[in-house]
Amino acid sequence: MHSYLKSVGFSQINSKEDEEKLVNEIIRYANKKSMISLSPMSTTQYVEYSYDVAPYLGVTVRGQLDDQEVFHMDHYFPYLKPRVVTSTEEVFIGKKSDNDSYGGLCEDYRIGVSLIFHLQNAVDYLRFNRSGEESFSCPTKIAALASEGRILFPTLKTADEVMTANEETKQYAKMVAAARKGDQEAIDHLAIKEIDEYSAVNDRMKKEDVFSIVDTSFAPYGMESELYRIVGIILSVEERINQKTSEMIYVMQLYCNHIVFDLCINAKNLLGVPEKGRRFRGIVWLQGQIDFGR
Repeated sequence: MHSYLKSVGFSQINSKEDEEKLVNEIIRYANKKSMISLSPMSTTQYVEYSYDVAPYLGVTVRGQLDDQEVFHMDHYFPYLKPRVVTSTEEVFIGKKSDNDSYGGLCEDYRIGVSLIFHLQNAVDYLRFNRSGEESFSCPTKIAALASEGRILFPTLKTADEVMTANEETKQYAKMVAAARKGDQEAIDHLAIKEIDEYSAVNDRMKKEDVFSIVDTSFAPYGMESELYRIVGIILSVEERINQKTSEMIYVMQLYCNHIVFDLCINAKNLLGVPEKGRRFRGIVWLQGQIDFGR
């Protein structure tokens, strides 16, 4: 079973039979079907069947349709369709080695780490990328699925502190961009800044909890490249109901490390009450869509 099925309201899928039944229903009742020929000389089609169980939430089944119209499933995944542009930086796309899925990598200087995600619209990518390119300068929308999480209260900051932090972020992004181009002065400045911040945080942690110091964070988690441990500020909260299971899903828009993205989590797996201004903490699986300018 996919470990994030419960994120979109399928927490009762506990056996292989339940899983197969769900996959067959998605293929049969899909409200979106996308397909493309794998090559000009081949009759085999790369196919995506997607079924929405709530607005912007659902499950996609991928595989190949042979010349006898027989579908061979490769994999499936639950999804949350992203609604806001997260980044406009260059993104790199690559095929995964274990199945017929694709991953994206975006180097957005605001985040501080490489943004690696599961590509939702693979058929769009294959249709657009006939020339075999690996990188694109297209808007990227990110969404996150969480299997569990908790709500934290916000940190106390004045309006002046918020404005100062925003300005420092802009300067930091410029410095990182310059450093990656080999600017030695920028490299030295970033090194000194990192040492100063490390010292300041250590001094404060002697008297304060780390979550009263750090507003948001975004860090890779474990060995899987698409998983991140995050702390993000909640900008909005919506409640969705899975129409097949009647389980309630929270869909939150988060501000995290100066980027904005959507996140969903099963209400059963969230500790605390999500409200605008509070923070979400948890481990998330990132997905993304790239606007190829169709």
